[in-house]
Amino acid sequence: MMLFLDTLSKIGFMFVLIMGMVVVLIWMERKGAAFIQDRTGPNRASIAGIRLAGLVHPVADVFKLLFKEDIQPANRHRALYNIAPWLVMAVALSTYAVIPFGDYISIAGRKVSLVAADLNVGLLYILAVASLGTYGVIMAGWASNNKFTFLGGVRATAQMISYEINMGLALIGLVLVFSSQATPEHLREFLGADFLSGLRLTHLVAGQGDLLWGFLPKWGVVVQPLGFLLFITAVFAETNRNPFDLPEGESEIVAGYHLEYSSMKFALFFMAEYAHMVIGAALVATFYFGGYQVPWLPRPVLEAHAGSLLTIKLIGVVIISMIFSLLFFRRAQREKGKFGDARDREPGLGGALWLIVALGALGGLVLKPWGIGADGASLFASLIQVGAFVVKLVFFAWLFIWVRWTLPRFRYDQLMALGWKVMLPLGLANLVVTAVVLAMV
Repeated sequence: MMLFLDTLSKIGFMFVLIMGMVVVLIWMERKGAAFIQDRTGPNRASIAGIRLAGLVHPVADVFKLLFKEDIQPANRHRALYNIAPWLVMAVALSTYAVIPFGDYISIAGRKVSLVAADLNVGLLYILAVASLGTYGVIMAGWASNNKFTFLGGVRATAQMISYEINMGLALIGLVLVFSSQATPEHLREFLGADFLSGLRLTHLVAGQGDLLWGFLPKWGVVVQPLGFLLFITAVFAETNRNPFDLPEGESEIVAGYHLEYSSMKFALFFMAEYAHMVIGAALVATFYFGGYQVPWLPRPVLEAHAGSLLTIKLIGVVIISMIFSLLFFRRAQREKGKFGDARDREPGLGGALWLIVALGALGGLVLKPWGIGADGASLFASLIQVGAFVVKLVFFAWLFIWVRWTLPRFRYDQLMALGWKVMLPLGLANLVVTAVVLAMV
């Protein structure tokens, strides 16, 4: 029963994280594009006149798509047409099952691993399940009975084959590096002998907690820099994001595979794209940037200095929050009466919010965090690791947006040439060199 509740709570955490990130990324996409293109971006939707710099727009989108008419083509394949968007979304949500967002958390004397399913073939699970998303795209393109949607499905198939191979080659090099990695001392008893499996994601992340030459984090990007470039390029192609959005190229095939979808079915494709972005960001952070690992601060160090670290963190939160609060209140005073409506109150609301955060941190200092006990230190270490994972996740999710609004779309022949003529030879060379170096060492 406890195992069921533990697993259910971890699944719930990941689901909330994914769906929350989807909403935030939709807003970040619009405001980021506006910032890059030197324009204002969405700022019209409001609740009681409060617009919150466009944050209300994702809420408005949900209601708009929920109540839109569901128009369906007459000659569609009814079953496959209806299944396709659900399959794409289900694949996006299932991939997170094996991604660790921390090592463990102590609850009532029990150590609970912070991963929903700690499979010893976790890497194979990632590659297998992620590939299934292409089936949903193909089904949508073919079942709509439209030549443009069919072309989008065909493009998705060719793109997946071209870049899935390169992704696998990049990850094999990473597995070679960490497959014989010794289990960290503080996790040896907890993870057991099966921890030696080189395909287990908890192994790959724990191995990145070591230091090279005593000062450089042994992250995947350090030991496999070429593999990282190949992997992140393949991830961009797998998520159908610019400059690899050929399956839905508006200037070529109208809207691609989801051209004939509307209402909530289109919303599922739309949300699945951002869910896949979060997946891609999580995989890049997990495989090449240490996952939940904090540079130079492994869990034993976090627990040993939890009191001082927590105190410093709270003091930093107070100072930063007060600075932001003062900036917002200063803006409210400077722009008083600028719009003549509810927007004039928004800077003041922002200042009040940051002031509440500062007061909360001050309240934490009153509780004397420097005297935190052993149980509190263990909980602090777990929360810091989860926070580190989320920060890396947000950064790489923003990188997806940054690249989309910076690089133009490749032509189809350029896409294929990059995958087969450039990335495949580089992936094979990287694998061979890695194997030779490891054999010599």
